[in-house]
Amino acid sequence: MKSNQLAVIFDMDGLIIDSEPLWREAEMTVFKSIGFEFSEQMCIQTMGMRIDAVVNYWHQKLQWKKPTVNSVINSIENQVIELVNKHGKPLNGVIETIELLKKNNIPIAIASSSSAKIIEAVVHKLSIKDYFSVIHSAEKEKNGKPHPDVFLSAAEMLEVNKNRCIVLEDSNYGMQAAINAGMKVIVIPEKGTNPKWSKKANLKLNSLEKFTINHLIDL
Repeated sequence: MKSNQLAVIFDMDGLIIDSEPLWREAEMTVFKSIGFEFSEQMCIQTMGMRIDAVVNYWHQKLQWKKPTVNSVINSIENQVIELVNKHGKPLNGVIETIELLKKNNIPIAIASSSSAKIIEAVVHKLSIKDYFSVIHSAEKEKNGKPHPDVFLSAAEMLEVNKNRCIVLEDSNYGMQAAINAGMKVIVIPEKGTNPKWSKKANLKLNSLEKFTINHLIDL
């Protein structure tokens, strides 16, 4: 039977780890290698989506012949893992937030658009794997964000009712996925941004440094 206990589901990229710049660097490098000059703004258009959806989106627009879509996906993922291992660091307030939730016996999960191998690289780099009851990749789902599948599966794995799950997200697609799952969502947009879409969230914080348990209770 599912529990009515409160639970928190974390996105990963741009929320736990400062990896959005790493993803942009990897995408721009790989697309340049096949003949396309990518800008950061182009990368931001698909932020929060699964990498297969990102590459397919640009393939439909740019129609390159070679390499294959799967080859481009693998190249980007391998580049991201290399960059995570070199430069990966937690965003401000993340470790303190994780420890605060564990201290208060609130179960936590990661539900990420990234592949399992990238998630594994991140949790290993940041030494946070043991904090999480569930670590789940959207690559195992039929649909990625903004579809709710990855969050609904995480709630099932936590054995917690979905309406008792609060999602922490940084992207529009991730926020929409949480809303579509029937969950409350706190957004922490990328530093220095104040996107209009964040108004749809239950709460917006500038940083997890500002997070308190009362934020969960008050939602």
